[in-house]
Amino acid sequence: MKIVVAVVVTLALGTPLAAQWLTHQTPGIPRTPDGKPNLAAPAPRTADGKPDFSGLWTKFSPKYARNIAADLRPDEIQPWARAVVEARREDLGKDGMQVRCLPLGPAYATSGDSTGSEMMRIVQTPQLIVMLNPDLTYRQIWMDGRTLEPEPNVSWMGYSVGRWEGDTLVVESYGFHTGTWLDRDGNPHSEKLRLTERYRRPNFGTLDVEVTLDDPDTYTRPFTVKVGAQFAADTEMLEWVCNEGASRSLLHWVGKASDERRNEVQVAPEILSRYVGTYVEQPPYWRSAQIVGQAVPSGRTVVITMAGGKLVGNMDGRGDQTLIATSDKDFSGLYGLGVEFIDGGKGGLYVKHVSGNYRFARK
Repeated sequence: MKIVVAVVVTLALGTPLAAQWLTHQTPGIPRTPDGKPNLAAPAPRTADGKPDFSGLWTKFSPKYARNIAADLRPDEIQPWARAVVEARREDLGKDGMQVRCLPLGPAYATSGDSTGSEMMRIVQTPQLIVMLNPDLTYRQIWMDGRTLEPEPNVSWMGYSVGRWEGDTLVVESYGFHTGTWLDRDGNPHSEKLRLTERYRRPNFGTLDVEVTLDDPDTYTRPFTVKVGAQFAADTEMLEWVCNEGASRSLLHWVGKASDERRNEVQVAPEILSRYVGTYVEQPPYWRSAQIVGQAVPSGRTVVITMAGGKLVGNMDGRGDQTLIATSDKDFSGLYGLGVEFIDGGKGGLYVKHVSGNYRFARK
């Protein structure tokens, strides 16, 4: 799993940090007396009185970007879909969308904290709303009254139509290529997938999004997830071209997830039980390091439990991951990251990443 982390970060760092307009002040936005963007100001409206979603946004979706089905029970996911996810995990996600430099498709609605999808620019007109992504993909949301085709020619980004329900923008999408993943864990979908997104702007700096997924061939019921975005003021979106580094990185993307168990050591249950608890990330936060110049709501949270004589980690509710012991204090398997417990867990833990060790305090 360490190899996977190195590859992902290599891809993420392929974009240069020095670029034009990263510190250019966004014109025409509300500001506080000291000149800072006033994100708590009232949301703007268009000439026809509708909420105006135009602008550059930083998306936050630490939970559902990883696992869109995090809130579902196993029996609410069709057996074939569970098998697909397990196979993709074992294969270290080698067929992932960003690994193969393919559009994320429906996953753009819930992605975030990931190079190529963490930002979006919304361009709003009365007849058409366009969403632009750093990886050069785009979505067109038609507001001219047309309806979705019952049998569309499938595409990577699908087809979208929108309407207003009061101050809420409702977007319905259909016709997604079944080769797209719904998240980084590899949850699949069928050709019947329909997305319904609801966008609200309660103030200038906040975008609240609810996404309902309805796919009876994959999930036993429709389900809704909530994600958010913050207005990205005084900066610019950097272009991210996946193919600039992906082909070289894939040469070193070898092995299987189960290979880590070859070096697994046995740790006494009384030692493991000391680590059970909730751990909260301490500044400086990892998200701050990844999204330069942008404020983030909070740090991450890791919950450690025990099951079957092994430690289980869950970060931000993304789903349980069985940890693999490499010593009595060091573990791997937390979504490809390492974990080191400090002073028997009393001193917290480190989540170990190629960009550094991030400390979490025990709650």
